[in-house]
Amino acid sequence: MISVYSVLSLSPHRSGIRRIEAVTGEGAMATVHAQSDRLNDIAHLLKGDSQNLGDKVRAVLERTRQLEKELQQLKDQAAAQESANLSSKAVDLNGVKLLVSELAGIEPKMLRTMVDDLKNQLGSTVIVLATVVEGKVSLIAGVSKDVTDRVKAGELIGMVAQQVGGKGGGRPDMAQAGGTDAAALPAALASVQGWVSAKLQ
Repeated sequence: MISVYSVLSLSPHRSGIRRIEAVTGEGAMATVHAQSDRLNDIAHLLKGDSQNLGDKVRAVLERTRQLEKELQQLKDQAAAQESANLSSKAVDLNGVKLLVSELAGIEPKMLRTMVDDLKNQLGSTVIVLATVVEGKVSLIAGVSKDVTDRVKAGELIGMVAQQVGGKGGGRPDMAQAGGTDAAALPAALASVQGWVSAKLQ
């Protein structure tokens, strides 16, 4: 007769059958005590006890979500400020503002937000932004809709990405790419002005 048992795991075995792994007797008691000790340790870390552990965990998760939200807001504000600073660096090519820049310390996913902000600020524009994180190049090109008949973001980003060992694509007004050759990025970005200028002739 099995007096005490503790289930360790429950997993699919085959169709209609599940596998149960368990320990019995003294092994079960040892498992129960070990689990109780772990719960008490966790409760101590959360400054509570095993009876209100669920409430403590929920509170920690909610606080984590709130902090993540606040952090994202700070990142958005920083990106908006960086966009405002960048707009003054745009050059005029036949009535179209061209902005090409490599940004340090910017997460790749923030580049799209920055391009949208810059489009609103610059009007008729062609934008190429890049950042390098852990040796990987992230690129984005944005083109205002009134310029897409002459300059297409997908073609532009493909030209730049090819030079940094990558590829990419997208819509005529927005395209993204990645690359692996960060050392080649400065030269790749330097080639943008000539390429765009030729398209605007």
